[in-house]
Order: sequence, then structure tokens, then C-alpha cells
Amino acid sequence: MNQNNIDLDQVRAAYSALPESFESTLMATVSVAGEPEASYAAYIKHDGHYYVYISELAAHTRNLLDNGRVCLLFVEDEDKAAHLFARQRVTFHCSAREVDRDTAAFDYILNLFEEKFGGFIKQLQKMQDFHLFCIRPERGSFVQGFARAFAVEGEDMAQIRHINDAGHQEKPKAEPA
Repeated sequence: MNQNNIDLDQVRAAYSALPESFESTLMATVSVAGEPEASYAAYIKHDGHYYVYISELAAHTRNLLDNGRVCLLFVEDEDKAAHLFARQRVTFHCSAREVDRDTAAFDYILNLFEEKFGGFIKQLQKMQDFHLFCIRPERGSFVQGFARAFAVEGEDMAQIRHINDAGHQEKPKAEPA
């Protein structure tokens, strides 16, 4: 497969649609001790940023407060994938910052959470151990299938580049002795 055979507009549409098919994202954070932490959170996407509203009881909240680094993963359901080893997935490497409670931005985003997830958000909003984070993708990748891996770049994360137009390589066979 070469770059000329790839419809980048189709790839961009598929890459954009996959995260929109979920109401939560898988998250990877790292503690100050270097311990990885995998988790998930419900999210809102607004103006190209992802927002999560999460409790201090979860390790990922402390990790975000400590270092502001997170990787988001949106991965196709196993039962919908054409092949288990080639599930479609979007990964974003991101920076995160807390949105202060006493701001119009906090109120606006929590209203979006309530529109999407219902009145339960009002109860969570009263809990002072919850923090709202704005997560900004800096770079990413989209795997659409075998030999269809793409880098996602640019300020608006809309630049798509095929990573390896040669595809997967098999190990050469050893010559008989």
C-alpha cells in the first residue's frame, strides 16, 4: 500500500468519528513515583479539548494534579472489530490542566456535562473532591487496520500522515544449512 492509494479525507473522517462514538475514554497517567495507572472517565469534547470531571479518590486525579500528562485511548469494541489484532483506535498524548471551580468556564463545561449525562452531575458538582480537567491533545495516532497506521498532528489535530507505507515486514527465512 502506498501513500497515493490512501484517501486521507476518508481516514480523517474515520479518525474523527471513532472518539465521538464513546461517552468515556480510557486514560493512562503516571504517578510521581513513575507507576503507570490505567483508568477511564466520562468526557465532554468542546472546542477541540476533552474535559473530564474526576474524584481525588482515583489515582488518575492525583497524577494529573502532579504532572498534567495523560494519554487518551478510544478503541473499537472487540465484538465490532473485523479482526481482534487490528481494532481501530485513536490515541492522544495530551497535557491537562485543572479548571478552577469559581470560573465561568467551570460552570459552562459542567452544564455541558449535565446536558450529556443528566442531573446526576449536579450531585457530583457539590462534591469538593471532584476536579474538572481540560485535556489538550498534542499529538496522536490512528490505527485503522493492518498497515493502516497514521500520525495525527497539528494545532487542530487534523493533519493525518501515513506512518509506514511499506506495511508490516516478515522475518526473512533462514537459508538451509
